[in-house]
Amino acid sequence: MSASPIENLIKSLAIMPGLGPRSARRAALYLIKKRETALYNLAQALDEVQQSLVICPECGNIDSCNPCSICSDPKRDDALLCVVEEVADLWALDRSRLFAGRFHVLGGRLSALDGIAPEDLSIDALVKRVQSGKIKEVVLAMNATLEGQTTAHYITDCLEKYPVRITQLAHGLPVGGELDYLDDGTLAQALRARRPVS
Repeated sequence: MSASPIENLIKSLAIMPGLGPRSARRAALYLIKKRETALYNLAQALDEVQQSLVICPECGNIDSCNPCSICSDPKRDDALLCVVEEVADLWALDRSRLFAGRFHVLGGRLSALDGIAPEDLSIDALVKRVQSGKIKEVVLAMNATLEGQTTAHYITDCLEKYPVRITQLAHGLPVGGELDYLDDGTLAQALRARRPVS
């Protein structure tokens, strides 16, 4: 016997980060109570995202245009490139409005335990962007985790033969912290205090 539409809604909400079964039920009830506005608007927004979602071939950002709004912004500095693990990290740094360069999303971080190797990330595409000669500084904005720092060291080794300045965010970030969960002040300080890797 198939599940009811309400049960399907609860199950769909429960898979989202930060929502367990109880929170998903509360959210579903809220949407049902406000179905004329909230439920309709949510369904319409989800449909629009589904129809227009694009992964930027240049940087890996998720947007509704190709190239993304960051890559197509002529005011950004082409000589500055910030490398992040995930799109959430890109959004967090861009939200601070303190980095006026371009971005590159790796799509994860190196992890032997999870079986994530260099070829599983967009490191080759990053090297090609640096080979173009336009980039003067690469900012490694990896999460302050063991895997994040391992990824940063690997990228540094890949880029050492190119005439590019390699910096990383200041280590004022909490160890084990992830960029998406940090406040704008902490991110701002980390960007201002970036330093050379070697």
